[in-house]
Amino acid sequence: MFCYQCEQTAKGTGCTVQGVCGKDDATATLQDLLIYALKGIGVYGEKARALGVKDKEVDRFIIEGLFTTVTNVNFDAERIKKRIKKAYTVKEKVKEDFLKAYKKKEGKDFNGELPVVTNWKPADDLLSQGKDVGILADAGLNEDIRSLRELLTYGLKGTAAYADHALLLGYEVEDVVSFFYKALAALVNDKLGVNELIGLNMECGQANLKCMEILDKAHTTTFGDPVPTKVSLGVKKGPAVLVSGHDLPDLKLLLEQTKGKGVNIYTHGEMLPAHGYPELKKYPHLAGHYGGAWQNQHKEFDVFPGAILMTTNCIQKPKDSYKDRIFTTGLVAWPGVVHVESTGGKKDFGVVIKKAIEVGGFKNDQAGKEIIVGFAHNAVLGVADKVIEAVKGGAIKHFFLVGGCDGARPGRNYYTDLAQKIPQDCVILTLACGKFRFNTLDFGDIGGIPRLLDCGQCNDAYSAIAIASALAKAFNCTVNDLPLSLVLSWYEQKAVCILLTLLSLGIKNIRLGPSLPAFVSPNVLNVLVEKFNIAPITTPEQDLKAILG
Repeated sequence: MFCYQCEQTAKGTGCTVQGVCGKDDATATLQDLLIYALKGIGVYGEKARALGVKDKEVDRFIIEGLFTTVTNVNFDAERIKKRIKKAYTVKEKVKEDFLKAYKKKEGKDFNGELPVVTNWKPADDLLSQGKDVGILADAGLNEDIRSLRELLTYGLKGTAAYADHALLLGYEVEDVVSFFYKALAALVNDKLGVNELIGLNMECGQANLKCMEILDKAHTTTFGDPVPTKVSLGVKKGPAVLVSGHDLPDLKLLLEQTKGKGVNIYTHGEMLPAHGYPELKKYPHLAGHYGGAWQNQHKEFDVFPGAILMTTNCIQKPKDSYKDRIFTTGLVAWPGVVHVESTGGKKDFGVVIKKAIEVGGFKNDQAGKEIIVGFAHNAVLGVADKVIEAVKGGAIKHFFLVGGCDGARPGRNYYTDLAQKIPQDCVILTLACGKFRFNTLDFGDIGGIPRLLDCGQCNDAYSAIAIASALAKAFNCTVNDLPLSLVLSWYEQKAVCILLTLLSLGIKNIRLGPSLPAFVSPNVLNVLVEKFNIAPITTPEQDLKAILG
């Protein structure tokens, strides 16, 4: 195997024996093969769509296929094999649709040149076949071309994750779906050089921006605009279910199915922002938040006295001590863990609820600290006049966006130290699980405006962009001219597509850590540095001095 798509990749260069995430050689190889198969669908799909032929089932298959290969999603080799075999069926259908449409339009059979991936079909030995199409399969490929192709691939995976979240709520963006086909086809187009691939990566950033915007609309239309809400970190006596991942519809469904059953529901990790949504916070048995970021789950799940439901990515290899009480749903999966399927568009979490009652839950109430969530763009812009007045009056000197993915690699304490050292006349915006490094600290307020504003999940990055754009408009300047600095942490591919979005908007001077992506070649990095002044984090003291002078 060879995989270097996440920040924690072995030795900062690539996992070659087993993924740091827990992915074994077989799973990694099968994921490579699935991506290869999707490229074939992309080639035919792009041509078919140019002739007006579209298929929503194929659209969904591509989105789910890309999301399946995001870090910490699907570790079940058998499930991936089934998806690979279906990919061939899907490709042949799209091929047939294209050939029919072409003949109808042109009056003759298509005989144009197509990349070899269009001839792919699953072999009896999928593992051997997968090893022939991995990242390093073409040893002679130019390093910068490979780097830009991988950057685009990971951007697509991240965007597909957001598209999947939106699809679950019935929302889609045609332009985004169209780009998936275009980009997948481009990944096997040997005529494209460095400049064309850089352009496609920027286009991916714009597609992701549209995708995050529609996901924001899907969330707020379905669950209401988030409002500032205090969330308890304590626990209540009684049976309990801990919900982790990102999918709010699963949480809503579980809340409905546990009404009146004496089972308390707790959020974990990226589900924390759920407490700010009116249509979720109205349930009295949404009891609070338990634990921190995804990488702490071995310790936190081990001592949680209830059932655990993983709704999307972020799963780690379950310990034997809780493997019988952790459940997966959607695209996330682990071998030997019970998976709650969707049947006819419906899910029954009865097995999860039964396990929670069986385990018993917490023996007593335990008070805990309260933290505040719900500072999405609607809430912040609702007090924009106070914020603008505070800036003009000098009460607020600078804004810092400190957030992104958390992880286990040493050096991430930088973000805690940075947040603590940011001067008292500055406001900190945060989002995603990186905030768990400092979101329980007391930062106080500036004239009634909290110094720490939690904008939500990584899925809610659109809120941070909307806030920055509104401030720039209010001050009649660009985002780069604002007293705003972005200090981001990354781990997986959703962070990659957000970075591409920021770069596609022309945002400069981003500090990124704890390490730079292994898949970015030196020449590509130089382009990012020269064009966008992107830089690695150093120390909190040095970075603050550079930012604030």
